Amino acid sequence: MGTRLTTLRLLLGDQLNPEHSWFKHVDSEHLYTLIEMRQETDYVLHHAQKIISIFSGMRALAQRLEVEGHRVHYLRIGDPENTQTIEGNLKALIAKHRCIKFEYQQPDEWRLDAQLSSFCHALSIPSEMVSSEHFFTERLETAELFKTQKQWLMERFYRQMRVKHRVLIDASKKPEGGQWNFDHENRKRWSGTPPEPVDHTRRHDHSSLWAEIQAAGVSSFGEPQCNTFRWPVNREEALDDLERFISDVLPYFGEFQDAMSTQSWRMFHSLLSFALNVKMLSPQEVVAKAETAWRQQRISIATAEGFIRQILGWREYIRGVYWFRMPDYQDSNHFAHDTPLPTWFWTGKTKMQCVSKAVGQSLDHAYAHHIQRLMITGNFALLAGIDPSALHRWYLGIYIDAFEWVELPNTIGMSQFADAGLLATKPYVSSAAYIDRMGDYCKGCYYDKKLRVGERACPFNALYWDFFIRNASALSGNHRLGMVYRQIEKMDTESKTSLQSRAFTIRNDLDQI
Repeated sequence: MGTRLTTLRLLLGDQLNPEHSWFKHVDSEHLYTLIEMRQETDYVLHHAQKIISIFSGMRALAQRLEVEGHRVHYLRIGDPENTQTIEGNLKALIAKHRCIKFEYQQPDEWRLDAQLSSFCHALSIPSEMVSSEHFFTERLETAELFKTQKQWLMERFYRQMRVKHRVLIDASKKPEGGQWNFDHENRKRWSGTPPEPVDHTRRHDHSSLWAEIQAAGVSSFGEPQCNTFRWPVNREEALDDLERFISDVLPYFGEFQDAMSTQSWRMFHSLLSFALNVKMLSPQEVVAKAETAWRQQRISIATAEGFIRQILGWREYIRGVYWFRMPDYQDSNHFAHDTPLPTWFWTGKTKMQCVSKAVGQSLDHAYAHHIQRLMITGNFALLAGIDPSALHRWYLGIYIDAFEWVELPNTIGMSQFADAGLLATKPYVSSAAYIDRMGDYCKGCYYDKKLRVGERACPFNALYWDFFIRNASALSGNHRLGMVYRQIEKMDTESKTSLQSRAFTIRNDLDQI
């Protein structure tokens, strides 16, 4: 009997799509490998639930492929032969199985793309990178659209995607509902009505997996919730979550997507981003189901458009920014901020109730919605002068859906304005007024939302005005900030000095606020 010809195919932890064309036919010449490794658990400190979710998803896919008849070599985090690096494990597998070729799906993170490209260059056998068959766009499609533009406006990209993919577009290529964007209708505060939808998510017991992860010496933070784990482990569970969201939750998502509440950590959000980002779900099917719900008159056009914009618009746009701007983009620091993260980013123990709730929720559930990330933790970090790369690493580690291609541009560009305005037309910062308008976080807080100075004054207020005063040379010419600087011009010297003094006190000892 001759030696079996083997092509080794690598599946990364965020490539858990059983519908990929690789799996359409069972072929004994293909050997699939999925590898749990310290390289991936340790490059930043990760939330326990994120590690558990990815590993459980990898194991479920491997088991499915084996049941379907595919050859699979799975390496667990504690296996003695696991070298804990991608190169070491792949070299060993190629040698063990005498592979004649190596194939892998296009990675979504720059570091893995560079690492695998270098690995393949040094291989003595042929190699090939294939599409992950996931996104609406190719890596550099966004860059091609904006190649002559100084600023990359998402709205222009989004409209082109709508037309190209015929999403919420009528027969004359005009937007359904008569306008492209209904964002102004999606900013309501939630007071408890309608009630939070029932959470029908199944619960998993990942105690044994968590024990394996700990035994392997993997460091993490946050609550593992391994006995009552809510995140999906396979495509079937993710599809069930999608169906329940579309039928039970999406009708209310649009109006309250920016709302914040101490009474609910999930409210009307889909919680589908993890399943999307590890490719259990495709963005095409999620968008299609939302559009169908509108065409069947189950949701409003504003709700459909607001949800679809996040996926077809923002998600694809952010990926385009990432691939065009990396690797230099990760070092962007327009304001030269260098303050370390305060300790309460790891504990949630601060007297600021809004921050305490947002961070505490993140530690408990590995999740916070976009306004909590942008206008609570991100807002505070920018106003306080926190190092954007430190904040990036925290976001990348703590959130269940955070993979660098989507998290880094959101943090560096949208949240921290560290790219000097490539993504955002202005810094997204606010005083306590916005936070109070969008939720109930200010109620019962130690700090007074109305005070600007004094020990009990909300830190966001003094930090807000100090930020614009300190950065006047860089920001005063921004046409979207004209009103802010007109207000500063009207302030007397004593008022400005008091605000800056209060801000200095806060920034000088962030751990104590």
